[in-house]
Amino acid sequence: MKQILHITSGDIAGDRLAKSSIPGDVFVWHDILYDGPRKPGWPDDATLDARAGFLEESTGGGLSKQYVLETLKTQYAKLKTASDYNTLVLWFDACLFDQSMLCHILACMRFLGNEHAELLCIDAFPGIDPYHGLGQLSPGQLASMYSQRQSLTPDQFLFAERVDRAFALQDQAEFKKLVDAEAPLPWISAAVTRWMEEYPDKVTGLGKLESLALEAICSGLETPVEIFSFVAARETPPQYWGDITLWEKINALADRQPPLVKIEGPNARLPQWESITDLKLFRVHPNE
Repeated sequence: MKQILHITSGDIAGDRLAKSSIPGDVFVWHDILYDGPRKPGWPDDATLDARAGFLEESTGGGLSKQYVLETLKTQYAKLKTASDYNTLVLWFDACLFDQSMLCHILACMRFLGNEHAELLCIDAFPGIDPYHGLGQLSPGQLASMYSQRQSLTPDQFLFAERVDRAFALQDQAEFKKLVDAEAPLPWISAAVTRWMEEYPDKVTGLGKLESLALEAICSGLETPVEIFSFVAARETPPQYWGDITLWEKINALADRQPPLVKIEGPNARLPQWESITDLKLFRVHPNE
């Protein structure tokens, strides 16, 4: 038996965990489990193919479908090996991105018949305000939290399966129940509430993130960095999105008919993944 496997959600957090004094292997999970086509629980081949296509589109082609598909298959293969370790430790934030991912992983583990894991969900850290997530912590700070991990209970695995099903099916009636539920995973209510705010407003047709981006642009902010700072300052911690998601929302504003914003720069859209095109060359304006 191998000793310890750590699974977390961000490359920065994973890198710092690997550099900490905590023993064990570190594996980083990648996916946007609160959105996109999928079935609840363990995915079949059709689900993996659909998600790979969705993530290629969500990143503006920055991640190819084939690359995403290979990544997803590697992730689920790794999860199958979790029972080869004496201990599985899950490191996740309290945000929408991480909580939907955590619940999906727990639902998949339950499918595999493995309900043995420890959880570290760090929703605050002394001296860091606002605190958004594990990526803000140094290797030493991560190590200082290790003793606070808790063994997950059967009720938590069962509840996670319920949450994963709601996200997979985009079940709004169930989302409303989860907001008010006495949750074995106490961060779910806030995460689900934040996701429901992304549903289109009945008047404007915009979700919260799109609305904040448009507000920033209409206030006279033009550069992607300025817009990001404006929106982040008005987001409720913990922030679940990063620059790629925000650029996607701004591009969507430009794609609407009629367009709500216009993008000026080397390309017609902001790059949604690593690009040789410098973001400093772009300007975004209201479409007057």
